[in-house]
Amino acid sequence: MHGQPTTPSGASPAEPDLTHHGDAEVAAGLVDLAVNVRRAPLPPWLAAPITASLADLAAYPDPRPARAAVAARHRRPPEEVLLTAGAAEGFVLLAQALRGLRRPVVVHPQFTEPEAALRAAGHTVERVLLDAADGFRLHPDRIPADADLVMIGNPTNPTSVLHPAIDLATLARPGRVLVIDEAFADTTATPGVAGEPESLAARRDLPGLVVVRSLTKTWGLAGLRIGYLLGEAALLRRLAAVQPLWAVSTPALAAAAACAGPEAARAERAIAAQLAADRDHLVARLSALPGVRVAGRPASAFVLVRIIGADRIRDLLRGRGWAVRRGDTFPGLGSDWLRIAVRDRSTTDAFIEVLAEIMEA
Repeated sequence: MHGQPTTPSGASPAEPDLTHHGDAEVAAGLVDLAVNVRRAPLPPWLAAPITASLADLAAYPDPRPARAAVAARHRRPPEEVLLTAGAAEGFVLLAQALRGLRRPVVVHPQFTEPEAALRAAGHTVERVLLDAADGFRLHPDRIPADADLVMIGNPTNPTSVLHPAIDLATLARPGRVLVIDEAFADTTATPGVAGEPESLAARRDLPGLVVVRSLTKTWGLAGLRIGYLLGEAALLRRLAAVQPLWAVSTPALAAAAACAGPEAARAERAIAAQLAADRDHLVARLSALPGVRVAGRPASAFVLVRIIGADRIRDLLRGRGWAVRRGDTFPGLGSDWLRIAVRDRSTTDAFIEVLAEIMEA
């Protein structure tokens, strides 16, 4: 089967730990291949407004300029933008505001915070599991027709699969909220194609669509906590009603405004193109190792691999100074899966040398 609905009975020892994230793998002295945040100095056009905003910390944050800038970037009116303290807050707002859902569905494997937020708000979550044998592709007909909430990542963390926008769009319908997590959309690139391939961020014609975006990955702002939601104004008002006052800090708002500008858009495309080349190098090196299977067609800042005994190999890698992300905390995966962040070629080559030695031992 390409994917099947499964309904967990609740947290149990057999259930994946939905609260585990890549930062838990990292420790002093380890090379970080576990966290999908780009590590590079902030460009002046981003560092300067963040630094300047520190002079205004006595005033309460005013989100209107940043919201207008984000709206302009995505060709939407400002009322169709809701700024959040990172993408993760967006999932909490959705879970809290949409009480009374009949059949919420989360497509896995994917980032676990959406399901964790739904569970914490008392929702009974149904899972649709995509198949590794099929490259973790989405088949829209596997989504229950009566699901009134559907959540899916694009590109999906941890599989790095980029689903066709046309397939995602077919999931939208009246009476359903369709949440597309595009936290890594700015990491994707297609040669000869302008902009972010397969993004729905500019689509205003799809009923119930909510696009979740993050500014923390490409620009290394995980500690600043800034993201936003795009969607119908009426739906975003419902989400804003359960959001704390002044949820987004003044420095984070400064970052949002800067990252919405044309200079940021140009820089993102250049970074995404370089990332694609670095990713191709990582995939080629991994694919050349006996016993390593790269999942699907990676399109983002990370690669998912299957290695028999990956849990043991992960421990051995830690002993050699390398941190990678375990896969068994993602529903639909297990202990033979690892997620590896894309880094520069020299880092990749050094990692592959160590991985090969461990696997040959």
